[in-house]
Amino acid sequence: MIKFDLKNLHKIPSAQKPLIKKFLKKIAEKKQGFSEILNDKKTLYQINSFAKKIEGKFSYIVVLGIGGSALGTICLQQSLKHLFGNELKNLKTPKLYVIDNIDPILIKELEDIIDYKKTLFIVISKSGETIETLSQYSHFRKNCENKKLDIKKHFVFVTDAKNGELRKIADKEKITSFRIPGNVSGRFSVLTAVGLLPARLIGIKIEKLLAGAKKMRKKFLSDSIKENQPFVLASIQFLLKKTMTVLMPYSQKLIKFTDWHRQLLAESIGKKFNNNGKIVNTGITPINALGVTDQHSQLQLYNEGPNDKLIIFIEIEKHEKNIFGKLLKIEKNATEQSLAKNNRPNITISINSLTEETLGELLMLFMCETAFLGEFFEINAFDQPGVELSKKLIDRNFAKQNTLSTKI
Repeated sequence: MIKFDLKNLHKIPSAQKPLIKKFLKKIAEKKQGFSEILNDKKTLYQINSFAKKIEGKFSYIVVLGIGGSALGTICLQQSLKHLFGNELKNLKTPKLYVIDNIDPILIKELEDIIDYKKTLFIVISKSGETIETLSQYSHFRKNCENKKLDIKKHFVFVTDAKNGELRKIADKEKITSFRIPGNVSGRFSVLTAVGLLPARLIGIKIEKLLAGAKKMRKKFLSDSIKENQPFVLASIQFLLKKTMTVLMPYSQKLIKFTDWHRQLLAESIGKKFNNNGKIVNTGITPINALGVTDQHSQLQLYNEGPNDKLIIFIEIEKHEKNIFGKLLKIEKNATEQSLAKNNRPNITISINSLTEETLGELLMLFMCETAFLGEFFEINAFDQPGVELSKKLIDRNFAKQNTLSTKI
């Protein structure tokens, strides 16, 4: 269960109830599937069936993807598995590595530790054309072929159901594949096969993850101010008119959640044009912080620098009842109090404990809040034209240099 503590806002912005129905209608008209996918029983069955089929066959799982194809999985692993799980001697599930970059050192040092014969590669790209992901796939596939390994046994695709290069390869070569719904953009896809497949393969209870998300979806669809937490959170962010949002969990396990949220907020709300085609250059800059670590690196700025930020704390109420758990609570309270005394708005989002269910609630809370923010700012929260421009320029430059083709 998620709770809000708003006492440190000084003056709580007045959320307007009539806007909820209006905004929900506009969001529904965009026909985005990020909340509907929670009912996708077919994909859930396919994932569970595949997991049982390959159980015990692989020691390593390597996810090849970038952005929304990687950040959700990284968040799920960090939040719900042992922080040093890959080092455990009695680890009962495969070791998971998410390769979300094309840095050659990253690739090389991964190859220093994996055994190709015991590795399953999950290639994730919604478009099936992402140049970074295709380059990763090409590299690891070539190495598998050189080792005389069966590609169909060592590769799985997560991509569009009909279009893209990965879909063509999957259909032609009969490589196992899972679909990403066409109406779910990458940064909203963590609760599709993008995140659920690798999560299931490392032992995360994905049914409970979805159950928690469904709880928050119910709140999202409510027209009650008291019930609709995503709307309240979006109202606060918009009406305070702060240009930056600091997300600061007091939990080491949730630091990768802030990475996932950073893309969600930046890519969704940072837009040049509003819905009427007027240039607005709007957005909220997301900042990651970690309690208590960043009390010693960022807090000075937040307390005495420009008052242009909303600080959102995430707190787990049931920490270990030892000296560290007690001190963590004391430090969090002192931090929020110091900010409040300097008139720096901050709120706390609390969960009882960090489980699949509560993480599902948190993921859905911020996705639904982002949808509402799009309506407050009168922009499309579900496109990313700035990113698409960069992709086109990358493809054009590579084509000119003849150094890499996106067609495998």
